Amino acid sequence: MPVITTNTASNSALRYLNINSESQANSVSKIASGSRITKASDDAAGLAVGTSLQSDVTVLKQAATNASHGSSILQTADGGMSSISDIVQRMRSLATQALSGSVTDNERAYLDAEFQQLTDEIDGIASGTRFNDDSLLDGTSNWAAGIDFRVGTTASDKINVKIADVTTTGLGINTSDVTSSANAATALTALDAAVTSLSDARADVGALISRFEFRSDMLDTTIENTEAAQSAIMDVDVAAEQSELASTKVLTQAAIAVLSQANSMPEQLLSLLR
Repeated sequence: MPVITTNTASNSALRYLNINSESQANSVSKIASGSRITKASDDAAGLAVGTSLQSDVTVLKQAATNASHGSSILQTADGGMSSISDIVQRMRSLATQALSGSVTDNERAYLDAEFQQLTDEIDGIASGTRFNDDSLLDGTSNWAAGIDFRVGTTASDKINVKIADVTTTGLGINTSDVTSSANAATALTALDAAVTSLSDARADVGALISRFEFRSDMLDTTIENTEAAQSAIMDVDVAAEQSELASTKVLTQAAIAVLSQANSMPEQLLSLLR
């Protein structure tokens, strides 16, 4: 029924114009942001899950960095231990030479001079092998007791790093000398034990390096998969959203045209009164 007091057609056209305009604005927002969820009402559950996954990715990336740092620290420690091992081998050679019956005590004194310098150098290397100003090998920092590295998303995801004391005291050769044949024999026994201790310490460090490397690989894979899951939930399908934008754009333009026509209907009805 044609009326002039209430323009029902105009109101209906305006309602659809508002609906289509909002849909068009939502599509533009999603395409511009690259996100399928620009506000909580788009997908409340998806937003919660996507946010949780993003938080996990952030933590996992830091965990991967922690694992890399742990491996680097241990490689530094192993480098120091390698140098100490070379020195111990030289000290064993000196002790063996001092045991020879062809060497006099005067010559043993010369051998002991080098022996004692090497003893000091072991302690120098142990103290000077540092990370963040903490010595790694001299047993004076927390590394000897053990330090945890967080390598996952929960408190239980950790690797404990413990580095042995490889100073002359820790190796049991701090009082050794080769000034006599008897002392050289005692020193050689202590040095043989030191070699075993060093081998054990390096084996522990090597095992931890291997563990960190495997954990780093696992973290990289987990990060990749978690980011893929987060992307599937949060990222916009640009092609689909562009198609939706084109559709809502046409509907908006149609609604504007219809609204213009609906607004002219009362004037057309008034012409009947002339």
